[in-house]
Amino acid sequence: MSLFQFLCQPSTYGVNFCRNVSPSVSSVFGQLTVIMDPAALERHCSELVARERSGHTAVALDNLLYVWGGYMSVGDEEIFLPSDEIWVYDLERGIWEVFHMTGQVPPSMSGSCSSSLNGNMYIFGGCDDNGQTNQMYCVDLMDGKYTWKKILQEFGSAPSPRDKLSCWVYNGRLIYFGGYGHKILSEMNSRNRSFILDETSWVEDMFWGWNNEVHIFDPIQMSWSEPQTHGRPPAPRAAHAGATLGSKGYICGGRVMETRTSDIHCLDLETWTWSEIVPLSNLPVGRSWHTLTTVSDTAMFLFGGLSVDCKPMSDGWLFDAEKKKWREFEHPFKHKQRLWHTACSGKDFDVIVFGGSCDYILLVDTGHCNEALVFQMQPYPLFRICEDYIAKNVRNSEKLRNQLPLLPPKLLKALQKRISFYRPSKKQNIS
Repeated sequence: MSLFQFLCQPSTYGVNFCRNVSPSVSSVFGQLTVIMDPAALERHCSELVARERSGHTAVALDNLLYVWGGYMSVGDEEIFLPSDEIWVYDLERGIWEVFHMTGQVPPSMSGSCSSSLNGNMYIFGGCDDNGQTNQMYCVDLMDGKYTWKKILQEFGSAPSPRDKLSCWVYNGRLIYFGGYGHKILSEMNSRNRSFILDETSWVEDMFWGWNNEVHIFDPIQMSWSEPQTHGRPPAPRAAHAGATLGSKGYICGGRVMETRTSDIHCLDLETWTWSEIVPLSNLPVGRSWHTLTTVSDTAMFLFGGLSVDCKPMSDGWLFDAEKKKWREFEHPFKHKQRLWHTACSGKDFDVIVFGGSCDYILLVDTGHCNEALVFQMQPYPLFRICEDYIAKNVRNSEKLRNQLPLLPPKLLKALQKRISFYRPSKKQNIS
């Protein structure tokens, strides 16, 4: 069988497994001779890897992972990462690039909430050198200019300043839930159960605490609104995880005062009705600073976080929303604890976890990471299996190298990207 026949077999599915992938690099190569000669490939590639960080934001769009913000530790100091740069990881080629950002650049922050809508990345909230904020910014990820715009609403009022919140994207709108932040005394109502006071944090008439508010931002109308919800809402919380399935927004866990929970709640984004889901299975332990990622029409993937007994976690769980059941998910990264990381859905429902800390950051804040962990959640199409097999083995197979020129240009270009992805590298930043 020729290489072309091998790649062009009808698509099917293989077995379900997680994989370790090779380190990424910064390299652009387009000549066939570079592919043929492994030594030449080495010479044309150079290392560039995003800095280690936690509390950052990330979105995935068109096989590119965009990483912004967060903080890292230098000695005993916590340093915000520059807000005028964005790191872009090509999930096909395994290459990092960094771009300078201009325009109305937001302050450097951690704990912001990012979301992707119509080719734009929106960030809202977060914590900078002056504390929590309620400002929103937007950047077009498609035009290659990376110019920030500060969003000034034309209607409605923005939520109070907050960080460690979550967002659902539905019907062209951004829907925010929860978080930790501050309100002034006049904004607080003793009969309003949407805000729980943090009794350890207050200054004069300003009070900090957790909320369970729902706020909607409409980018077309440039407006904020607060829907009237029904049903019993979740307790106010922050550092929880959220995901969207169809017309429903889910939240799981998070910190509620001094407790870290494992409860799961659903908000119908059409009727604005809350419901608590009582799983018909064993539960993950309570946690905060974890992630929840949509991996199919009915399932979500939970990874990592800080447990109720303050241990960094590395376990993975799948939740089936139809069956209301959790199932622990076996994966090869059990030795890679992560909290305050990001998780994005990639090609073929891969989940790409980037950065985060492997320490209990409230006590020891030195274990920030710049690894990306790629979780395979579903069987791959046969084409991808074949493509990856060739990319992994072409360096050591003269027969494969000799057949590369026979491939159609479009297919060859796709294979070039995968060969770049699997090249040897000293930096172990992708697993």
